[in-house]
Amino acid sequence: MPRLMNQVLSSLSRRLVGKYARARQLPLPLAAVGMVVLSLFFGGEAHCASRLKDVVNFEGVRDNVLVGYGLVVGLNGTGDTLTNSPFTERSLIGMLERLGINENSDFSTIKTKNIAAVMVTATLPPFSAQGTRIDVSVGTMGDAKSLQGGILLVTPLQGADGEVYAVAQGAVSSGFSAGGQSGSSVTKGVPTSGRIANGAIVEREVNFHLADLSVLRLSLRNPDFTTARRVSDVINRHLNGAVAQAVDSSTVRLQIPPEKRGDVVGMVTDLEQLGVEPDQVAKVVIDEQSGVIVMGENVRINTVAIAQGNLTIRISETPQVSQPGAFSQGGTTTTVQRSDVNIEEGKDSRLALLKTGVSLQEVVQSLNALGIGPRDMISILQSIKAAGALQADLELL
Repeated sequence: MPRLMNQVLSSLSRRLVGKYARARQLPLPLAAVGMVVLSLFFGGEAHCASRLKDVVNFEGVRDNVLVGYGLVVGLNGTGDTLTNSPFTERSLIGMLERLGINENSDFSTIKTKNIAAVMVTATLPPFSAQGTRIDVSVGTMGDAKSLQGGILLVTPLQGADGEVYAVAQGAVSSGFSAGGQSGSSVTKGVPTSGRIANGAIVEREVNFHLADLSVLRLSLRNPDFTTARRVSDVINRHLNGAVAQAVDSSTVRLQIPPEKRGDVVGMVTDLEQLGVEPDQVAKVVIDEQSGVIVMGENVRINTVAIAQGNLTIRISETPQVSQPGAFSQGGTTTTVQRSDVNIEEGKDSRLALLKTGVSLQEVVQSLNALGIGPRDMISILQSIKAAGALQADLELL
């Protein structure tokens, strides 16, 4: 519908501009300018809106994390030291017994360093069917030096409910480390962690059926009351009824219409493409380590006067040689330090008036007019917030 409306408006604007240009004998470039103005007037809202699928998450359409404990074998002497990692030794003995090795065998003489105990993690995507392959990540638990060239043995992966949802096995791809007798070494990536592409097979599906739902809940990724209300209004206009309601700042409840219950997936697909203009609170984010400052669109600063001091202290140490006199007896030549302390205070620390900013551009221009760097800008913003003149949340990273 919005695309069709834009086409109609575009066609209408061409006709109007053409008639006006012929009537006034205007040049074609001026007529083209008129078309651009009309397109901006009618199409500006569509350009600033975000898709609904980028603003909310649908109930049940989510990932699930899996975790398991396993053994990696085939390491070239870079595995766990069994005396330092007793869990690796117990796991190795238990694996050998399950594989039919005589229980009465003496395992106390095992000195292998080709095995390592690892934790295996994976993410189960939504609606994953049995037989689907997913990637897994592997990380050491003991004192293994590297997993390069290792093979992960069969490892069950469990969910938060304790059920096994996938089984992992395969060759581990990891970084490497090489060193010489002189002590120099080269390391690429992290040798003690690795990844197995398509290394796990899904054995159990998550019991969730989207088509059977009569009520669908939408969760906002950035909770906000205004955005939640706009989402419900957009959905109600699209479905021609009061079926969506904002429950709180992060949840919108959607009662699926009877005519859509046979095709919930199709309805969700159409809703994902709806345009919504999200609202946000005024916030200033500051990263003190890198000096990065990010301001939101709604940041406002009340009229405030600012004076920035510029105090510099320099301390320099100069070694000097002290020698005894020409005819003195028992004197020694020594090196002494001469300290020079210099304090400079900027003389151009005048009081500047920062007027109320009505837009983000004016706020930035007013702060840049002070002629200060990012580090000093951070201190000034913190002082303005402490004075109550910064109408925004100040978040430090």
